[in-house]
Amino acid sequence: MDERPLPAPTAETKPYWDMAREHKLGLPRCRSCGLSHFYPRPFCPHCGARELEWIETAGTGTVYTFTINRRAANPAMKERLPYAVAVVELAEGPRVLTNIVDSDLEQLAIGAAVEVVFERVSDEITLPQFRLRTGGGSR
Repeated sequence: MDERPLPAPTAETKPYWDMAREHKLGLPRCRSCGLSHFYPRPFCPHCGARELEWIETAGTGTVYTFTINRRAANPAMKERLPYAVAVVELAEGPRVLTNIVDSDLEQLAIGAAVEVVFERVSDEITLPQFRLRTGGGSR
């Protein structure tokens, strides 16, 4: 059993976690202005409308910023050292906070191309994370 602290889905985030369980990275998109956003909330942060829909993303993006942790933030992360925490700018525009996994962390750089991967950690939670795209380069 995974001992990491796991997210607790809410009414607003349930579609996100449902899509992740199907290995799809989803975003809320406003039906009024057409813009996507992250984190999930009951209204559009761009125009204030409440008519939202969920879309499947391309699952690609670039590293906006990152840090490599060489000390565990909690005991459950000790076995994962070193690990990278990054903000990824998705192809659709929104930025997400995530981990970079299955990658040579010494090759991690701002602007590096990444793609989504999924880690099933429980029956309810599958974590979308990212890895460096091979041959992807930067923007």
